[in-house]
Parts: sequence; C-alpha cells; structure tokens
Amino acid sequence: MSAFSPARRVAAEFLGTALLVAAVVGSGIMADRLTADGAIALLGNALATGAIVVCLITVFGPISGAHFNPAVTLVVLGRGSISARMAGAYLGAQVVGGVAGTLLAHAMFELSLVQLSTTIRTGGAQWLAEAVATFGLLAVILGGIRFNPVAIPWLVGLYITAAYWWTASTSFANPAVALARSLTDTFSGIRPADVPGFVLAELAGATAAATLFGWLLAPDRSGLRQALPAPAADTSTA
Repeated sequence: MSAFSPARRVAAEFLGTALLVAAVVGSGIMADRLTADGAIALLGNALATGAIVVCLITVFGPISGAHFNPAVTLVVLGRGSISARMAGAYLGAQVVGGVAGTLLAHAMFELSLVQLSTTIRTGGAQWLAEAVATFGLLAVILGGIRFNPVAIPWLVGLYITAAYWWTASTSFANPAVALARSLTDTFSGIRPADVPGFVLAELAGATAAATLFGWLLAPDRSGLRQALPAPAADTSTA
C-alpha cells in the first residue's frame, strides 16, 4: 500500500505522463529541426525518451508506482495490486496528462497548440511491432519487479531506447501516448485513424505478457517442497 494519498498518486500519474509525452514530442520536434537525417533524428528522439523515463520512474515511482501507461495499469489491476477505482483514476490521469504533454511541447516550440497528425502508421507489420514492443515492456517490468526492483527505472529506460530501433513502429507501447501523439503533426505523430489499431495491439501484447510471465515467474511449489529439508526423526521414547 502506498504511503501517499490517492490524490497525490493520481497527480503523480498525470505529471509523469505529461512530462513523458512532452519529452517524446518535444525531442522529436527538436531533432527534426536540427537535422535532415532521419536516423540521427530518431536517435535523438530515442535517447531523450529513454533518459526521461529513468528520471520519471525514479521520482514518481515511490508515489504512484510510475505506471504512466494504461497497459501497465491494467496489468497491475489484473494482478490485484490496485483497486478498480484507483485504476480508473490512473487511466484518466494518464490520458489527460498525455494530451497536456503534447500541448506543452507545442507551446515550448511556438507551434499551434491543437493539431492532428497526418503521419500514417498502420498495417499488420506495425500492429505486430506494437504488440511485441508492449509485450517486451511488460516482460521487463514484471521480471524487474520479481528479481531487481531497484533497477526498474534503468531497465525500462534502456528497453524503450532499444525498442525505438528494433521495432518497426518505434515502440509506442502505451495507449495514452499513442492518443497524445495523434494530436501533433510533427516528427512523433500518428494519424488519429491509426490509433485504435495501435491501442488494440498494445493491449494484446500486454495481455500476452501478463499471462506468460504470470506463469513463468510463479514459484515452483513442487520444487520448493523437494528442496526443503526433511523433518527430523522423532527419537523420543515413550
């Protein structure tokens, strides 16, 4: 149970998601302005995103768990680690925070606040990439929680940085971020019509990870019993 009040936990989810999206969109704008080389622009975008993830999880993790992602919150809900009411509040904060982050990035770069992306991101390969990206993200989180919780900020930050490059979709892996990025017609945008396909793929990947790693990380009870020492023989006399 968090030592922080529900209001503070929800505020942390809002702020964390807003800053995350502002970093994703803002670094994309900056990279696009500084270079015409798409690879360098993507590298700048990926490094900035991975770095901010480490910072945000470190700061907000002790308050709210630093989900910043509806897929993560739904998996946590399924594990019984958060109430349905709090999960609903987290989801709302993440969506609103993501939109706020996009608007903040636009304001910092003197762009029109309200935009709709025209960047097409659709098709089976893109959906598969999003499912795989989200599966991997949840695998890293669940495995990290199980074996090395203090490393979670770095594990997630490094995973996101890498997944920008090895997934065809550049690893959105987050329904709130996908929605927020549909509201920017800049480097990191996604056409609004393409968001539902991404969200469904992300939820499918999260569900697969929760199912597989729920089994994979569960203690082996039979093995545990075999490893326990046998009870000492009763040598007392009547």
